[in-house]
Amino acid sequence: MYMPPNTQLRLDPRDDYTHPPEPVGNYNESMYFNAFDTRTGVGAWMRIGNRPNEGHAEMTCCVYLPDGRVGFIFSRPTITGNEEMNAAGMRFEVLEPFKRLRVTYEGDLLLMDDPHAMVDPSAAFKRYPKRPASIVLEFEGVSPMHGGEIVGMDGQPIELDPEHSVYRGHTEQNMAVNGHITVDGQRHELNGGTGYRDKSWGPRHWHSFYWYKWLPVTFDRDFGILLSIKGRPEGGPDRISGNVLRDGVYEPVIDGLIETDYDAAWYPRGVTAWVTTARQTYVLRGRILTTVPLRHKRAGVTDWSTYTRITESMSEYTCEGRTALGMTEYCDVMNDGVPISAAKEPA
Repeated sequence: MYMPPNTQLRLDPRDDYTHPPEPVGNYNESMYFNAFDTRTGVGAWMRIGNRPNEGHAEMTCCVYLPDGRVGFIFSRPTITGNEEMNAAGMRFEVLEPFKRLRVTYEGDLLLMDDPHAMVDPSAAFKRYPKRPASIVLEFEGVSPMHGGEIVGMDGQPIELDPEHSVYRGHTEQNMAVNGHITVDGQRHELNGGTGYRDKSWGPRHWHSFYWYKWLPVTFDRDFGILLSIKGRPEGGPDRISGNVLRDGVYEPVIDGLIETDYDAAWYPRGVTAWVTTARQTYVLRGRILTTVPLRHKRAGVTDWSTYTRITESMSEYTCEGRTALGMTEYCDVMNDGVPISAAKEPA
């Protein structure tokens, strides 16, 4: 994660729970989990973002089925506080901070045979049927926690500009996953599955992201890769961060490069990443299997020539002779249909 000058990280197990909201309108506290069973080809990601000062949460559930269909739902249920992560049928429970968590969901999913339909969510929700879904997943941390709250060198909270901030604190972790996902009566077991999670809290506007590329992959209990590259609207070198998990120890990423093969609509089809630690450079290759496009724009803006697009792609990754399913998440400002980050990649 990017650290401003003269700051440090404070990592506290209590941060796995919710925090008292800051007195800013756009305070956000969110948790995200993904889970995959490489043997059966099923995957999912789930997110709750509490916005207590705005009176609602953001709940998203996305299930990638082995036949290429996707179950998806997004809602903004009303909430009155920030005491728990429990919204619109989805619940996140901290069983043991930094070690064990549970994710459950009971509700409907929009079942789509064309996941790209979410580029126009209003039309997608009219076109596709909703089907009942049930998710019960147990997550176990297999790596150290990465991140924490950004504080001053004196340990005190730093001052943030809420109009341009995306978080005050941020944590991530490689996970082992067991449980089951049922969609439209078909049950999919996750036995010895893999996953990743992150958490953030503090002021956030989604449009404060310029662009980023986020590749979280857990190959097994002993090996995983996280590479994050963020663009800077003010210019200058990209911000590169991440870790390589080997045998329970993180190797911090000191350099990284991502090369993407796009289709005509600027959706990723394949990814090659060079991930450098003090030990070596790892070559991570990904084949995009299924992409769901999501979009955000500033409140009150009606012009869609410029907006923020997030592509959520279940991908098959290979590295060091291992293969696993993982995520390829790209967030971009889109200008007339072209992602702003595309100009930053190697020709």
